[in-house]
Amino acid sequence: MKPTVLGVLILARNGHRTGFYQDPYTYEPSFTESTALGAVESFQLGSYLKSTYLDSSSPLHILDMPLDPSHPIPPSQVHVHAKAGGEGATVFHSGIALLQGMFPPTPRNKITLANGTTITSPLGGYQYVPVEMVPDSSDTVLESWVDCAAFKKHITKVYSSQEFQEKAQEAKHFFGSVHDYVFGCPTTLENIWNVYDYLNTELVYNQTFAFRLPPRLIEQARALANYHEDTVFSDKEVGALGTVLAGRTILHPILRSLERIAFDDDPLRILLIETSYQPLISLFHMFDVLTSRPDLAGFPKFASALSFELLRGPAPEFRDFVPIKFKNGTDDSEFQTLRVLGHEDEAIPVTEFIYRLEHYAIPNTKQWTSACGNSRWFPFDTTLSTATEQTSMMAVVLGALSLFAFAMFALTTFIKHAMNAKGARRNEAVVQQHGSYATFDVSEKAGLLP
Repeated sequence: MKPTVLGVLILARNGHRTGFYQDPYTYEPSFTESTALGAVESFQLGSYLKSTYLDSSSPLHILDMPLDPSHPIPPSQVHVHAKAGGEGATVFHSGIALLQGMFPPTPRNKITLANGTTITSPLGGYQYVPVEMVPDSSDTVLESWVDCAAFKKHITKVYSSQEFQEKAQEAKHFFGSVHDYVFGCPTTLENIWNVYDYLNTELVYNQTFAFRLPPRLIEQARALANYHEDTVFSDKEVGALGTVLAGRTILHPILRSLERIAFDDDPLRILLIETSYQPLISLFHMFDVLTSRPDLAGFPKFASALSFELLRGPAPEFRDFVPIKFKNGTDDSEFQTLRVLGHEDEAIPVTEFIYRLEHYAIPNTKQWTSACGNSRWFPFDTTLSTATEQTSMMAVVLGALSLFAFAMFALTTFIKHAMNAKGARRNEAVVQQHGSYATFDVSEKAGLLP
């Protein structure tokens, strides 16, 4: 008897975009834009996810999701989060393209008005799936490494390590060869991400450049960039600083969603997190994936996806398991199952998975601030899971400030009224003491002026 698919969690990387510069010492991102190629890649990934988890003929069809492919998806069953980092709306646009492939237009997405008129959603029944986002300045889940003091120290430590210095020495010949093809971009191992990204972007979109670039340079640049990013966004210890930022913050919504689906009788069936490559690197290390898949060290390809399937086994135990699968962009035609946390089986019990990882997760801004060593004041224990929760907290803060302002206004008015009353009583006493001359008419006083 096949297991029942209770739900699925998807972490997807954005599709192709224009050049993307990152400061090698702070990872402060620069603006970039989505391209038609990137949109197509994400759309194809969405179509693949639909055929895998939503088609009624699929053995992995998700429980309680509509069997009729033309049936609109209930919004309570799908939650989507997209990174809104310093690179702009690129990740968000990839998420929208993925959703277009996963939930295509359907003529059944319509409504009948009171006058009997039937209205179909635009574009043949387009399905508008809500997407939650957090402003880049406060996204400590999907861009937790930016503005983190401890992360900057971690980068400095990596660059000054003996291993890194030896790698830089080995790469000297490559940097000498590539210098004339990056047009002023610093050719150092510290800056290898920007070197690789420039080469790769020009190779994809600039035919003149593609005709000039010597063979094997792009492969060498990719290998060095993989080493660089894997070293920066990982650490020898699971809970250490390298993984604390990208992996431990995104781990909280993953574990919380698994709990909601498995134990909370929640309608949630699909969680999609559209993000950049950094969290995937950290999670591979936290899950000990590279022991059996060393080829995944480094950053994944565009439009890659990491899937957490929540399966319920047959009676009498009805035990829940989590197989974790990965699709490395368009290089893979389908998901490949990963061996995680030392398990030889294709799935790990969900209770064990949560138990072994939950103490590494960073669930709120207070803990993120403590881990980063930042000096910030937070009056509340703000959770990191959703933009809605952060918006609600902002409403509470604004409400408290408004109440405080009203109280100060009332207090000021009361004091002013009391002082005016006291002055009036003093003037009345003076009149009674000196007689009527104290009530001079203004016009009479004016006549005494020279």
